[in-house]
Amino acid sequence: MRVPISRTEYALLGLLLLAYLALGTLFAVRTPAWQAPDEPAHYNYVRQLVGGELPVIEPGDWDQAYLSEVVGAEFDPAYPVDGLTYEDWQPPLYYLLQAPVYRLSGGSLPVMRSLSIVLGAGVVALAYLIGRVVFDGRVPLALAVAAFVAFLPQHLAILGSVNNDSLAELLIAAILALLVLPWPNRPSPGRLLGLGLLLGLAFLTKGTAYLMAPVVGVFLLARYWPRPDRPAAGDLPLTSPGAVDLSGLVRSLLLVFVPALLLGLLWWGRNVAVYGGLDVIGKEAHDAVVVGQPRTAEWIAQYGLGGTLSRFLQTTFTSFWGQFGWMAAPLPGWMVGLMAGLTLAAMAGLWFAAMDAGRRSVVSGQKNLHVLVLGLTFLLTLALHVFYNLTFVQHQGRYLFPALIPIAVGFTAGLGYWLRPLVRRGAWAAYLLPFGVAILLGGVSLYALWRILPGLAPG
Repeated sequence: MRVPISRTEYALLGLLLLAYLALGTLFAVRTPAWQAPDEPAHYNYVRQLVGGELPVIEPGDWDQAYLSEVVGAEFDPAYPVDGLTYEDWQPPLYYLLQAPVYRLSGGSLPVMRSLSIVLGAGVVALAYLIGRVVFDGRVPLALAVAAFVAFLPQHLAILGSVNNDSLAELLIAAILALLVLPWPNRPSPGRLLGLGLLLGLAFLTKGTAYLMAPVVGVFLLARYWPRPDRPAAGDLPLTSPGAVDLSGLVRSLLLVFVPALLLGLLWWGRNVAVYGGLDVIGKEAHDAVVVGQPRTAEWIAQYGLGGTLSRFLQTTFTSFWGQFGWMAAPLPGWMVGLMAGLTLAAMAGLWFAAMDAGRRSVVSGQKNLHVLVLGLTFLLTLALHVFYNLTFVQHQGRYLFPALIPIAVGFTAGLGYWLRPLVRRGAWAAYLLPFGVAILLGGVSLYALWRILPGLAPG
C-alpha cells in the first residue's frame, strides 16, 4: 500500500538535505588540499582527461617512497602531486562528469569536491526513499536511515573529496531503490531496461559497484522461483505454487543484463586492447604497478596472524566512523567507544526485533525480498573488503560504504527496537531516533571539522 507524502514530510527531508549540504560543504572547504584518501590520483585522472588523454596505468604511476614522503609532509606545496596517477585504471564515468567542472573552475579543488557533495545528496534522498519503503511508510524511521547516511563523519569526509565513491554509491542506491519498490507480477520493459542501464553505468564507474550484478541476479531469481504456497493477500505476486515462471525470468534477465553488459563491454573491451589477456577491469595491471604497497603477508610475518587480524578489525571499525586524512587522524578514543556502544545496542536490538518478527510471523514475501537485497548487498561488500585485505593492507572502513544504506537500515531497526515502549505511549517518541542520530553524528562531524581537520594542514 502506498502512503502519500505530506508537506511536513517533505519539509523534514528538505531540512535534513540542507543540513547535509552545509556539513558537506564545510568538509570540502576545511579539509586541507589532498588530505582525503587517493584524492591527488583521482584529481590527476580528470586533469589527463581534460588534456585529451584517456589514462592508462603503467609503471611509474605508483612511487611508494615518494608517496610516503608527501603524506608525511602533510602535502606541503613544496612536493608536487602531478605524478600521483595510480588511479588511472579506474572506469571513466565519474571523471567524465568532473571534466567540465575542472574546465569551468580552472581546476579548483573545492569546486570539484562540490560535485561529489551534490552526488551524495542523491544518496541521502534515496536512502530516505528506501527506508520509507522498507519500514512501511514510517517517516521517523526513514528519516533515521537518511540521517545516518547524511551525517556519518567519515562518509561526509569522503563525499567532500574528489573521489569516484560518490557516483558509485549513488548508482548503488538507485539500484537498491528500484529493487525494494513494489514490483508488479510482470514488470514493464522500461523498468527492467532502467535497472539494466543503472547496472551498466555502475560497471563504468567503480569496481566496488560490480557487486550489484549478483544482487540483481539473485533478486530476479527469487521473484520467479517456485513457492510452496500462494502468497497472502497484499503480498508480492509471484507465480503459481511449485512452478517456475521461466518465461518471466528469462525475459527479466535479458532486459536487465543485455544493456548492462553492452555498456560494460565498452570499458572491458578497451582494457583488453590496452592491457592484453583477460584483464577486463585492469586489476592485473594495477597490481603489477603498485609495487611497495603494504601486503598482508608482510604484516602477518611482522605482527602474526592474530595481531594482523586485530589491527584489521580495530582500524576498519574506527575508520568507518572517522579516521581522517590518509588514516592519520582518528576520532578520540572516547568517541570511538561511544560508537562501539551504539553499534552493540543496534546489533542487539536488531536481533531481538528479528526474533520478535519471526515469532509473530509478520514477515511477508515482500519483506523477505527486502532482507535478501539489503542483506546480500552488505555481505558481498563485507566479503569484498575481506578479500582485498587478503592481499593488500587496506583496513579502511570506507570500503563498507557501498553497503551504507543497508547498514543504516540495520542500525535504524536495531535502535528503533529499544524505543518501542516509548512509541506505544506516544507517536512523537519515534522522532527521538532520527533527531538523536542527527545530533550525535552531526555533533561528531562538527568536532572533526574544527578540532581534527585543521591539524592535517602542512606546517
